[in-house]
Amino acid sequence: MTRKTTKWTALIAVFLMIGNYSWAQRTLSGKVTDSDGPVAGATVLIRGTNTATATDSEGNFSLSTDLESGEIVIRILGFSSKSIPFSSQTSLGTIVLVSSDSQSLDEVIVVGRGIIDFAEDRKTPIAVSTVSRAEILDKGVGNVEFPEIMKNIPSVFVTNQAGGFGDSQNFLRGFDQSNTAYLLNGQPINGMEDGNMYWSNWSSITDIANAVQVQRGLGSSKLAISSVGGTVNIVTKATDMEEGGSVRFMTANNGYAKGTIAYNTGLRGKWGFSFLLDYWRADAKYAKGTAGEGQSYFFSVGYKPNARHNINFMVFGAPQWHDQNYSKALLTRYNTDAENNPTTINTPGYDITGIRGNSNYGYLNGKGLAIRKNFYHKPVANLNWDFDISEKSSLSTVLYASLGRGGGVGPLGNGLSFLGEQFGGGGYLPDGSINWQGLVDYNAGIGDGIGQNRTGSMLRASANNHAWYGLVSNYSFDTQNYFTFNVGADIRFYRGDHFQQLVDKLGLEAWNAPNTNRGEGDYLVSKTFKANPWTALFNPAGEEYRVGYDNSEQINYQGVFGQAEFSNEIVSAFIQGAVSNQSYQKFDRWNYEGGQAESPVENKFGYNVKAGASYNFVEGHTIFANAGFYSRQPYLDNVFVQNTVDFTDPVVENEEILGLEAGYRFEIPNFTINLNGYYTSWANRFLLQSGTYGDDNIEGAYLLTGITQLHKGLELDFQTYILPDWMLRGYASIGDWQYDGDSPFRFREEVESQIIGTGYLPLSGVKVGNAPQTSFGLGTKYKILSDLSVDVDFNFYDNLYGQVDPEDVVGAVLEGEVYEAEKLDGFGVVDAGLSYTIRFGGQHLKFRGNVFNVFNKEYFGRKDGFGYFYGLGTTWNAGLTYSF
Repeated sequence: MTRKTTKWTALIAVFLMIGNYSWAQRTLSGKVTDSDGPVAGATVLIRGTNTATATDSEGNFSLSTDLESGEIVIRILGFSSKSIPFSSQTSLGTIVLVSSDSQSLDEVIVVGRGIIDFAEDRKTPIAVSTVSRAEILDKGVGNVEFPEIMKNIPSVFVTNQAGGFGDSQNFLRGFDQSNTAYLLNGQPINGMEDGNMYWSNWSSITDIANAVQVQRGLGSSKLAISSVGGTVNIVTKATDMEEGGSVRFMTANNGYAKGTIAYNTGLRGKWGFSFLLDYWRADAKYAKGTAGEGQSYFFSVGYKPNARHNINFMVFGAPQWHDQNYSKALLTRYNTDAENNPTTINTPGYDITGIRGNSNYGYLNGKGLAIRKNFYHKPVANLNWDFDISEKSSLSTVLYASLGRGGGVGPLGNGLSFLGEQFGGGGYLPDGSINWQGLVDYNAGIGDGIGQNRTGSMLRASANNHAWYGLVSNYSFDTQNYFTFNVGADIRFYRGDHFQQLVDKLGLEAWNAPNTNRGEGDYLVSKTFKANPWTALFNPAGEEYRVGYDNSEQINYQGVFGQAEFSNEIVSAFIQGAVSNQSYQKFDRWNYEGGQAESPVENKFGYNVKAGASYNFVEGHTIFANAGFYSRQPYLDNVFVQNTVDFTDPVVENEEILGLEAGYRFEIPNFTINLNGYYTSWANRFLLQSGTYGDDNIEGAYLLTGITQLHKGLELDFQTYILPDWMLRGYASIGDWQYDGDSPFRFREEVESQIIGTGYLPLSGVKVGNAPQTSFGLGTKYKILSDLSVDVDFNFYDNLYGQVDPEDVVGAVLEGEVYEAEKLDGFGVVDAGLSYTIRFGGQHLKFRGNVFNVFNKEYFGRKDGFGYFYGLGTTWNAGLTYSF
């Protein structure tokens, strides 16, 4: 064979190979739409390969493959993923996507991936529900309290909204906010002293939230925290990767107005910037005398030097003030004579307008003045660093700081009690408002104009200032062979300062504020400070201007944690453990001679361990179970005697919490249902509750130790798309929450802080109050036309009991009776909303309107030792958002 023949033979062989390859290759094509039309930018990939493309502006796609059969997967934010099998065909036709209210993990969490324990449904074996950014912006902004975005989740109850802007409380499986862990981008934000959450400090956080996930029960957090009721993960925006912005204006009942502007530069080179500014004000939340005003700001700077490092710095603050409303007694009407003077007043502060009355409000010189007002400014800054060390290992760290300044306004002295003797009704006018002018006139009659010996009254502010610094770091190693390991640290440094300062002298010249530290003789204070969140941040009262009390505390916390996880397509299992040390120290500058007294440093060790597994035994069917035990250190407020550096006697020990859970999930396209069961034992808990004791009704506090609560129940939730444009969801929860055993108590009178009584409270079988033990809800969303939708939610609550008051339990025992907590009436509330969007170019204008408690249902949301908390009547809000 000649060389020329050989060359042609080789060339023919090459063409034959190319021809055979081309014959094996074929092109798959199709069109992706939703109910409104084409979906652009959707990812289309062939499962099990790296072959992928994206839909064009008309929703069309095409991609080549040499597979004879297989499956394509279509994914895009805002829609449920869809899988389409293929075999011999080349055209897959039109593929319709169904809207989804959830977002993927990657879309929600931009930074802090190793810190934020944002669980994927049932991959992590816990009971979990996620609220998407779309629903937050529709239902959770404006005059709505932040916890209300979670009220369509099983075992979640939100109450006290009528107290004022930011005064709502959230209960989870019957446990209050101090026993539910709240995390902001992985950073713990529960109060270090008492575990409480004050939502007024986080006003407008819904404007920057990417998602909120409620992990009921043990949760998936790797931190050394104890989730008695559960864990709420709030994931905020970071520096946005794409350029864009928005402007929104809102209005609502009672003169509410809100304006918001936000803008993102997008990632330009290695840097990006995002910001949001907001202002709101209102004449009232709902009840009379609950005005409020505030601002919020969010700044984020992102730096991405390369593919392995992602650094983000964020600052968020929400300074605000709001007047407050408290619980009310049942007898609520005034009787007046012909001259409109009060003859008998059953209950001061609840006027003829009904549930809108407020005993904390009145008028002075034609202007509204509240005796109870909250003002606070709590800027938070954090620096996140995500470092992809290798394909298998990564390190995430957040360094954070928080400076809280502000407090609560209240009365100083007993002038209102004196007015009660002069005018009747405790210093209130016939319409239920405070007789401020009468008090000013009384103060003017004090000879030297000095309030002393508790004669006369001023307004003071109880300041609660703090500085909080911390670091959370997590190292993750993924073997890429089913196993993942995590280890990390949680470190916190906290100092709190507590004192009183004058706000309004109400006609007096000065207040006499001697104390042990100031020596003998009078000590007159005349300087006042504004109850304003901005001035509180920069101008708190110095020690020489403080009245009432003056003390501080330091809390330092060091925790380490670890987790091992196994996961494949069928089984997921984990084991977690954490140990921590918490130190306490108290300082007092009021009740001790020679300057500042200080306590010894007290250290308490705590730990937790939990484990769980899920099993996908058949496609679409998953079961899970987990268990955990916590030894939790007590809060500082329980460790010390109030306004002293003395430790509580007996010493308060760690609480012990045992949690058991199991659940089942069934999921097919367009339908998901979850069933969960739980058992939680909360033992050795300490409780301090104000009250009176004995026949003389001596005022003081009950110190209860060894309390045990048992919480068990079932939860069901589902979501389905009856039609592509019609979503239906619902939930039901049935609980049995009660105390167990007898609790020893001691009664400490308030004047000398001496123990004057001891005994036992028989609590077995007494129902736990403050949250409904039975609840269910239904919600639906229907898209009427393109970009026009309506939604309705109904929530019903029953088996709701009042707060258990130790004084009432003691009284029942002395009378030979068995105490039973008061049961409140069940109630149901309907909320509705409407959305309409106008699109033009790459921009859009959206209208959103909400009506809450559509049928103006009157109900009690809670009962404490002073009275009943009425729920809100009908309220509404509406807003326009322009996005570009």
